[in-house]
Amino acid sequence: MDRAAGLVFNPKIQYKRLIIMKRHPSLAHLSRDHHGALLLARLLQNNAPAYNGMPTDIAGKALYAVKFYNDELIKHFASEESALKIVSGINETLDGMIATVFREHQELHLAFQSIKNHPQLSAHLDMIGKVLEIHVRKEERELFPLIETTCSEQMLETINQMLSSHS
Repeated sequence: MDRAAGLVFNPKIQYKRLIIMKRHPSLAHLSRDHHGALLLARLLQNNAPAYNGMPTDIAGKALYAVKFYNDELIKHFASEESALKIVSGINETLDGMIATVFREHQELHLAFQSIKNHPQLSAHLDMIGKVLEIHVRKEERELFPLIETTCSEQMLETINQMLSSHS
């Protein structure tokens, strides 16, 4: 056993590097929304563990997904798209990512809207879960850091004011 900085290292445990990302206040609200979306994404995937208080059967997961979509995601996508319109036109890389996000939002809208009548519901929910997880992680790991490093403080404040008025 090795002691460093007062911590006990256990060689039987694989440690992952913990990265704490401090989000600019203008994007923090959108980042907080992503927690619920990631939870939903994992819940919908076939290999999902049981989450306390969450549905475990396919029908229950479908109902939960539709409710979360209607109550949270529609509003989140609209807020996010409004914020992204503010920063479009700054550079090609950012514009390309914005176009991708808008396209993914449309694909996710269609996927959630087709849950009710989908003939292969389990596979469809699994697909939505995987796509939603990839989408959110891309925003958090690529899009938001690019916005934070590319946009002026004034643009970020404009986003903050716009998102505050949507809350």
